[in-house]
Amino acid sequence: MRPYVTTTVSELPESRVSIACEVSPAVLRKAIDKSAAKIGKSLKIPGFRKGHVPTKVIISRFGREAVIDDAIREELGFWYAEALAESDIEPVGDPKIEIGELPTEDGFPLPFTVEVGVIPTAELGDYLGIEVEREELDISDEKVDEEVERLREQVGRLEPTDEPAADGDTLMINYSGSIDGEKFEGGTAGDQTIELGTGRFIPGFEEGLIGAKKGETRNVDVTFPEDYQAEHLAGKEAVFEMEVTEVRRKRLPEVDDSFATEVGYDSVQELRDDIVARMTEAEERRIKSEFREACIDAVAEKAKVEVPDELATGRASEMWERTVRALAGQGISREAYLQIADKSEEEMLEEAKPDAEQSLRREAVIAALVAKEGINPGDDELEQALEHSAEHEGITPAELLEKLREDLRDRRLIRELSARKAVDLVEERAKPVPAKAS
Repeated sequence: MRPYVTTTVSELPESRVSIACEVSPAVLRKAIDKSAAKIGKSLKIPGFRKGHVPTKVIISRFGREAVIDDAIREELGFWYAEALAESDIEPVGDPKIEIGELPTEDGFPLPFTVEVGVIPTAELGDYLGIEVEREELDISDEKVDEEVERLREQVGRLEPTDEPAADGDTLMINYSGSIDGEKFEGGTAGDQTIELGTGRFIPGFEEGLIGAKKGETRNVDVTFPEDYQAEHLAGKEAVFEMEVTEVRRKRLPEVDDSFATEVGYDSVQELRDDIVARMTEAEERRIKSEFREACIDAVAEKAKVEVPDELATGRASEMWERTVRALAGQGISREAYLQIADKSEEEMLEEAKPDAEQSLRREAVIAALVAKEGINPGDDELEQALEHSAEHEGITPAELLEKLREDLRDRRLIRELSARKAVDLVEERAKPVPAKAS
């Protein structure tokens, strides 16, 4: 398949490359037609139906340069991705893109250049048979007891009590707050639930309810924090009159066979055996994952890898943006998270740089291992990796692999499998030694 974008790659200092790109005339023409159609969608021009104004008419009215500029804004992201795929470049950080001279007529390509960071080059040292610390599996009775306690907490029930309130108790309260004898907005509420000891309220609020009983009314003096979100209350001293309408305490079940039945087991022993089995499986996965990472870190320690500061900053930015997207999925905005962390975005990026640099070192040595060992997954391995995706699409793995090759999307899969095989090699040949106690 003829590529949308042709590329020529030149290496630059500081682990950067320059990619000279050309968008083919046919692809550019299609983008121009698309932009012209968008521009002309709402135009009323005599002699043409609305939304059916020819491209040449749009160009004559708005100018060729304006239409191409719109096409570039719409398509540049796609062309950039195509250029990376065509040149088999894995970028690090944001690119610098410059558009070349715009073609004045059809039949000529659109040139643009991309400058972007890439994974640095590693000069390998020893990498086979190296000693690497590995944590020993340890499923102690104490860990099992902790899981049993967690289950007890889950099935525990809140029951009313006439005893004085203590940390962990849940209270129902009515309260009314005042400053200098005057009630303030947002300071009054009824039938509010509060769990003592969580620290969710301003300092002194929960503490003032310790020892209170059902039916008791207390006046509690508090001071709003200086950085309180409601500025008109920040730093102010207030008095809350609080009526306790109910005190509830969590009653935990005894650890017996009745409790085991309640959580889905026939006996306490069966429960504990299942906890051991699940913990063992989870811990073995964690230990193996950490050992694999430690193996690559050990190889990186023996290798020579130069990570320019700009490259580390670019990777830190990528890591931060992934965090922001993950937080957005939980309903937390970038601004809200920065406020919670009490840090600026620049501070977050600076803190992420050491991890970013180590991430780049790992990727550099893995790429070097792939090249050194001549690792190149065969079609059978690629198809095996695609079995689940192919089944989902209702085609064979071989057909899916061919589709990926047509769009140059097989290269990412090849890199991922090659990297996995490289780590497998180092892990299999490594000499595990007991991890030192932390």
